[in-house]
Amino acid sequence: MSAPKNKQSFITIPLEPCDHVQNNNACLHDKIPAVVKELVASWQSKNCFDHIGPVSIPSHRTIIDIVYQIRQLLFPGYFTPVKLHSTNLEYYIGQKATELYENLSEQITMAIRHDCRRVNLPCTNCEERGHLLALAFIESLPQITATLAVDIRATLAGDPATNSSDEVIFSYPGLLATAIFRMAHELFLLQVPIIPRIMTEHAHSLTGIDIHPGATIGPGLFIDHGTGVVIGETTIIGDNVRLYQGVTLGALSVPRDAGITLRHIKRHPTIEDEVIIYANTIILGGETVIGKSSIIGGNIWLTESVPANTKVMLKRPELIFSGPKG
Repeated sequence: MSAPKNKQSFITIPLEPCDHVQNNNACLHDKIPAVVKELVASWQSKNCFDHIGPVSIPSHRTIIDIVYQIRQLLFPGYFTPVKLHSTNLEYYIGQKATELYENLSEQITMAIRHDCRRVNLPCTNCEERGHLLALAFIESLPQITATLAVDIRATLAGDPATNSSDEVIFSYPGLLATAIFRMAHELFLLQVPIIPRIMTEHAHSLTGIDIHPGATIGPGLFIDHGTGVVIGETTIIGDNVRLYQGVTLGALSVPRDAGITLRHIKRHPTIEDEVIIYANTIILGGETVIGKSSIIGGNIWLTESVPANTKVMLKRPELIFSGPKG
């Protein structure tokens, strides 16, 4: 005899009618136009900042994309989406360099045009200058590549935690910040408006390393760990310098109108060749010079110059140990 089939029981739950129609009156769309009018009025009053007008401003997103286009040219094979070998290398580099020229010249043109309109300058032939400056930047790429090679060798020489250039190129925030700085610095020297700062602030947001594109930095820079490093606009750094996390190369206290009165004045220190500066040290002032081959210990505040071959250290602090009461 076959087993009896299981009987399924169903429970009927009465459904409440949807109250969407009844609650639709809770929407407050009618309040938004008043806010829109207030926003428009604030921009028309010129008390707030906007960019409303016929002149296109450079694209922040495109400039960040350009950073990574440049990186593909500086480190071929590392960040490229295709496998490179001797038979396609020249074609690939040529294609990417041409794309970079087109994108960069367009953004430089917009940056110049926007800057001219912002300060009411006469025509400066922005489109012609955009193409010339983009080409000048691309012509600087071989030198940037050579300088970054020195930076990588300095990292390998100074960091016992790695023995692989691949690891440094792929993963070290110090090298990423330095590479983007070296791109931006060339554009800064070419007097390209706004774009260099967008580049270095992008690196800052990724790595915690803040390098102004106007700083002068020799080859062989090694930033170890890097978080919290600040290098100001008029800083001068020589060859083969090593910085650890939290180092600030900054300005002395400045007045409220410093953005006007101290512009183009040297405000940040000079660090000569072969100097090592350890973690969380702050060095301030445009007349402060750290002499060649000096070593500056951690947690030091310096506003005066240091002769060459000098070691600057803090006295050992007194430690107090307290155990459990017995």
